[in-house]
Amino acid sequence: MTASKYQSYIASSSIAGNNAAFVESYYEQFLEDPESVEPSWRAYFRNIQDQSAPREVAHSDVVAKFEAIARDKRPGTVVISDGGFDARAAEKQAAVLRLINYYRVRGHQVARLDPLGLAPTDLIPDLDPAFHGLTAADMDTVFNTGTLAAADRLPLRDILKLLKAVYTDTIGAEYMYITETTEKRWIQKRLETVAFKPKLTSERKKSTLLQLVAAEGLERYLHNKYVGQKRFSLEGGDALIPALDEMLRACAERDVEEILIGMAHRGRLNVLINTLGKSPKDLFAEFEGKYSAESMSRSGDVKYHMGFSADIEVGGKRLHMVLAFNPSHLEIVNPVVEGSVKARQTRRNDEAGARVVPVLIHGDAAFAGQGVVMETMQLSESKGYGTGGTLHIIVNNQIGFTTPNPIEAASGREARTSRYCTDLAKMLEAPVFHVNGDDPEATVFVTRLAIDFRNEFHKDVIVDICCYRRLGHNEADEPAVTSPVMYQKIKQHPTTLTLYAKRLEEEGAIAKGEAEDLVAQYRAGLDQGENIARTTLGLVGNKHTVNWANYNKGEWDTPSDTSVKLELMRSLHERLSKLPDGFTLHPRVVKLYEDRNKMAAGEQPMDWGFAETMAYAALVNEGFSVRLSGQDARRGTFFHRHATVHDFRTGERRTPLRHLDSDKYRFVVNDTLLSEEGVLGFEYGYATTDPDTLVIWEAQFGDFANGAQVVFDQFIASGYAKWGRLCGLTVFLPHGYEGQGPEHSSGRLERWLQLCAGNNQQVVVPSTPAQMFHMLRRQMKRSLRMPLIVMTPKSLLRHPMSTSSLDDLTKGRFQPLIHETEKLDRNKVKRVVFCSGKVYFDLVQARAKEKLSTVAVVRIEQLYPFPQADYEAALAMFPKAKDVVWAQEEPENQGAWYQIKHRLQIYLQPQHRMLYATRPGMATTAGGYLKVHHKEQEELIREALTGGKPVQGG
Repeated sequence: MTASKYQSYIASSSIAGNNAAFVESYYEQFLEDPESVEPSWRAYFRNIQDQSAPREVAHSDVVAKFEAIARDKRPGTVVISDGGFDARAAEKQAAVLRLINYYRVRGHQVARLDPLGLAPTDLIPDLDPAFHGLTAADMDTVFNTGTLAAADRLPLRDILKLLKAVYTDTIGAEYMYITETTEKRWIQKRLETVAFKPKLTSERKKSTLLQLVAAEGLERYLHNKYVGQKRFSLEGGDALIPALDEMLRACAERDVEEILIGMAHRGRLNVLINTLGKSPKDLFAEFEGKYSAESMSRSGDVKYHMGFSADIEVGGKRLHMVLAFNPSHLEIVNPVVEGSVKARQTRRNDEAGARVVPVLIHGDAAFAGQGVVMETMQLSESKGYGTGGTLHIIVNNQIGFTTPNPIEAASGREARTSRYCTDLAKMLEAPVFHVNGDDPEATVFVTRLAIDFRNEFHKDVIVDICCYRRLGHNEADEPAVTSPVMYQKIKQHPTTLTLYAKRLEEEGAIAKGEAEDLVAQYRAGLDQGENIARTTLGLVGNKHTVNWANYNKGEWDTPSDTSVKLELMRSLHERLSKLPDGFTLHPRVVKLYEDRNKMAAGEQPMDWGFAETMAYAALVNEGFSVRLSGQDARRGTFFHRHATVHDFRTGERRTPLRHLDSDKYRFVVNDTLLSEEGVLGFEYGYATTDPDTLVIWEAQFGDFANGAQVVFDQFIASGYAKWGRLCGLTVFLPHGYEGQGPEHSSGRLERWLQLCAGNNQQVVVPSTPAQMFHMLRRQMKRSLRMPLIVMTPKSLLRHPMSTSSLDDLTKGRFQPLIHETEKLDRNKVKRVVFCSGKVYFDLVQARAKEKLSTVAVVRIEQLYPFPQADYEAALAMFPKAKDVVWAQEEPENQGAWYQIKHRLQIYLQPQHRMLYATRPGMATTAGGYLKVHHKEQEELIREALTGGKPVQGG
């Protein structure tokens, strides 16, 4: 703490006088273990610390050690006179402890991390003994080592030697910002106790060499056999393969059952073959354009985006391995992997994350630059999203496409602002271990350290393999054009395999020429299409394996019974409405509960909140699970859901749907952080893993979903076409024009319809509570899983005409098209208006007001897949009708019109004329002035009922 800050506090504080001794001892306790002190004092102590300085050492420890030194008369020590405490000796001892601390805090800045030797060497004055008042004369003086994981007393020379070996060699450790003392002490022990010991056994050295042979051998083989074809080579980052092998060994020792890996394209083929055990013969077939008939039935994807899963054996243990499918959008796979891991952990009741482990492999530029990385890490310990920690491995090749991205960036560099690409990790207090990729043993060592840390503390941890990219961004690229100095160096630089084989020969760990023999054996295996590095057991499966063939039966319109018996409905409602004794609801929620009791009794029309709740309750009762998430999912953005209620006096929360079943995961609702991309990606991953859970993501407003557009485009809409990935994810997008302006009106219906083809997803605009009820139940009751995009209501939630009866739930079904509900004389109808959503109620109210008995209004509730048969039947009901009109609230260039007009026209008869009524085309979704909104709304309603624009050529 700085002197000025201390003085300002002491002037008005209770820490002086008679309380001083107590406060000092309590502060000592805080320094030892911050979590052991009362929260308000913990906050106080943290506030008075100087956050820019290294973390303080407990004062009592230092004093006790000084006193011990004073009593020690052995040669080589600082001798303190019997007459009292030697202030100079105390000062020297304190200087040594500061030096140790600074090496732990800043040693990474001078570590030898760059295999190319291009990174400038920083001069860190804090690491110079002279900076702390220590001289050459002190080198043989024995000092207490404090918390250094070494002998209690060592000469300063040996202390320095140990510190340099641990913190400034080929490993740069960053962890001193961690608050938890136990985590820091654990890392210190693992790093410092092995300072001068071999990092690997003789056997592990040979297996590491074999992994490098495989890593380099595959790349060389592909480069020569498939000249000019893209593969996004791992060369230069070869140490990734032995690092992953060590991760597998560590997980097998802890009885981990599944490991899910997410990564972009660089090195992906290498990981597929040498880590997951994919058959080289299958990979070669992909290079040669030979695919199975099943693969050819879909649009497919390039080989370096494809996923893979298999069971492998490591150390006598079976591991199920998965490499997630990933598009070229680099880090977007991160939340998808985490969601899939969460589903697998939930299936096993693995709350700690001990049985299923996520591993994410990143590029340095992408880790620093892609916002979804931050969103995913921010989710890592939040309620409903924690997976027990993730092992992050960064293949840091010091370049992002063509932009230089040095290991340690200087101020003003174009690549990034932060010193390291990993600095985001400090947000989570996750440790970072930078390591020189040309030191495979150090790489294997820190990977073991990292995965053990994850499995011990269930937190994220980062291994930053500092390496290089031997070739260009792809194999046809010429990187020397934009990075001439780097690539001149790379051209002359031996490979990691060459350097390590030479090192092992010099140590006598392998015979001369043994490495060349291993290379020849690996190449011979590839010639036969065999995998020498890793073989799989195939897909053995276990009790948690899902047979997805059971969820790809039938079509979207295959009938399914979604009704619920009245007795069951009332029974479920009664159970939901019971609250613990003394639980006091907010007065507004009391009224809501009273209304729902009347709805269940049939005394009051049913609203949307009741229907949605009963849909979830019925599904849970039938053995399905429900997972609902969003930024206000518990209450509902529009105060309609109240899946969780709060005690008005105590703040206690209760989620009644969770108490319908003994399994607490049967119904889960999460209020999430303000993220769209990360959370939606997570929920997609969950939905692609668990077909028996209705997974729902709700946008706060429909247009907020554009923050997650990559997930919609690259996964939800196209995942099945590219990769054969089934997904039943449901997306709620509040949509409706009520004069709230450009950012709170449109769910961007046009975008989802533009993504529709090949029955890849459903786009639905329900107009009644019963439709919502049956739509949700249909999503799970069918033996088919496909994404469901729903334009959910806002003002309709309380519209007096948008209600349903109990009969609609007990006897009905979801209707893709709702026919005219009024008893019109069909032969007198001259105009049929088709529409979706809220505008329907404006149309029928205006029709009644104007007494237009020759106009029929029909709702198309499912816009895709288009209900062709229902549409044709609706037209046939009115044989004398001439005008067929499409009406929508959205501007002409938005909404459904441009995407469905061809479907509306193709079934028209010769007597029909196609018209449309919309707002004028706009660059924004809606105007910002309420008066203008009302005028536009009146105009389009009038046009729909009595006018309309003709379709050109129609």
